[in-house]
Amino acid sequence: MRLRDLPHPDPGEPDTRSGSHFVLWLFRRQLRGQTKTLFWGVLHMGSVACLPVVVGAAVQAAVESSAAGLVRAGLLLAGLGLVMAVADTMVHRSAVTNWITAATRIQQVLARRTAHLGAALTRRVAAGEVVKVSTGDVEKIGWLVESASRFSAAVIVTGGVCAGLVLHEPRLGLIVVVGIAAVMLTVFPLVPAATRRADRERARSGRAAELASDTVAGLRVLRGIGGEELFLNRYRRASDDLRVASVHTARMWSLIDALQVAVPGALLLVVVWQGHRLAASGAITPGALVTVYGAVLFLLFPLRLFQEGAMAWAFSRPAARRAVRVLSMRRGDTETGTGSPAPGHGTREPSRAPALHDPLTGLTAPGGRLTAVVHGDADGSEGPAARLGGRPVGEEDGAAHPSVEIDGRPASELPRALVRATVLVQDKEPVLLSGTLAELLDVPASGRVDADAALAAAACSDVLDSLAHTSPEAARDPLLGRITERGRSLSGGQRQRLALARSLLADPPVLVLDEPTSAVDAHTESRIGAALRDLRAGRTTVVLTSSPLLLEHADRVVLLLDGRVAAEGTHRDLWENTPRYRAVVGRDTGSGPPVRVGAPSEALHIEEKA
Repeated sequence: MRLRDLPHPDPGEPDTRSGSHFVLWLFRRQLRGQTKTLFWGVLHMGSVACLPVVVGAAVQAAVESSAAGLVRAGLLLAGLGLVMAVADTMVHRSAVTNWITAATRIQQVLARRTAHLGAALTRRVAAGEVVKVSTGDVEKIGWLVESASRFSAAVIVTGGVCAGLVLHEPRLGLIVVVGIAAVMLTVFPLVPAATRRADRERARSGRAAELASDTVAGLRVLRGIGGEELFLNRYRRASDDLRVASVHTARMWSLIDALQVAVPGALLLVVVWQGHRLAASGAITPGALVTVYGAVLFLLFPLRLFQEGAMAWAFSRPAARRAVRVLSMRRGDTETGTGSPAPGHGTREPSRAPALHDPLTGLTAPGGRLTAVVHGDADGSEGPAARLGGRPVGEEDGAAHPSVEIDGRPASELPRALVRATVLVQDKEPVLLSGTLAELLDVPASGRVDADAALAAAACSDVLDSLAHTSPEAARDPLLGRITERGRSLSGGQRQRLALARSLLADPPVLVLDEPTSAVDAHTESRIGAALRDLRAGRTTVVLTSSPLLLEHADRVVLLLDGRVAAEGTHRDLWENTPRYRAVVGRDTGSGPPVRVGAPSEALHIEEKA
């Protein structure tokens, strides 16, 4: 694959059974590039390995005063030089392409998984750890993929050179083979210890990055409570631990480097000494001695590639395990930690318009309908709203209530991430963060409702006009209007309506609205009620309110008294037949004759509720 073809049209589905399986999956995805690098690597190192043979032939021709032999040796050297130049260029080009291609593939699958998990990812993995995986770990895994083909080429050529030495000059060849084996037995047993030290260094590096990320994210809070020095000391300790671990790792690799210089150096001395004896006795020619000496020098080159391959393997193994940890996560197992469905419930997800049932209160919200809930206690709507959102609410004595049921299944037995993806609760006082309106509305959504429709349903036209006056860039695009921190530049009703638009845009299967229009004037409230019913058609919607202007648009109204369902029906039926309902909704004591719905008494609710 060429670099100009990146990013990959389809990075594929990674094998996340283990770090080794993941690396093998990467190799399989780019076998063509690995084969190309292996070919050019063998050609390059093979041509380098042939140089001692040609040089030895030239020396022997000079000893024998053979002009033809010298010409042939010169032509061979020129040809080998040309092949070496081309092969070296191509092996470097293909190896770097393999590295970048593998790193890009990893980044793409990581980005896809991160986008799928959303905010649920950081509940299992620290933000600093995610950053380390997507940066340093990606490079280390790509390094292994890149070095593997060059390592394989070094093994092939080294085996060929050793076999040629044994066949060409058995006495010196056997010494070389024994020396290479000594290098392997001396160096490679140290690789596991170096790997363990590298793992410790990486763990402490991740801890330091996590502390730095958390500190930066909470810097404003830390300054508010005077905790900067505390976190600074923690980071200093983590940085010192990382420094000590890095020094220990460097010492081990320095020892491996020293052995790779000392042992081959000793081997070269032995070969030269033994070769001089054989040449002095006439057992071998001077040209053969030069050839063996040159071959031993060449073998130092693949030995360096062996060390590089060992280092790449040592550093990439923990990196691959961390990448697999993120890639193996699924929505629904980020909270439970197991990913296993509740016993007896399988893996079936709730329907697109699930029904809700609260065993504690007896409240039922049919699927795909707009249900309004009127609470007899003016301060008592928070409990039902929290429960319908899947949050457990305990008794005063500490005993937990049974959880709400979603399509007949208790929410407590479902993965919490699945419950959160199914049910969205808008609180009485929603929070608006600073930024543009486009950033405020940048929420996970089904795509069924667009921003314009959500803003229109929430009656936000005056909000857009207000933003256009305060933000010059909003004059050409209302979504570029800027919102101050917590929406302080807007009125209470405007904040409520923007929050409602955000919830409508998300278009969850179940939407629970807790007093969504308590600060909105009556005319606007009536329009919102009609638009809410139309926009949420086919979705399950629960509105906790006592406003008749919303209640008249509900398919079904439920009255809660003393924490239990006391009556249910349409707004008209309950108004005419249930005095307690009329007392709560009409703001009266319940005495006197029933008032027909639509009579002027409804003007009680038609005032500006700033």
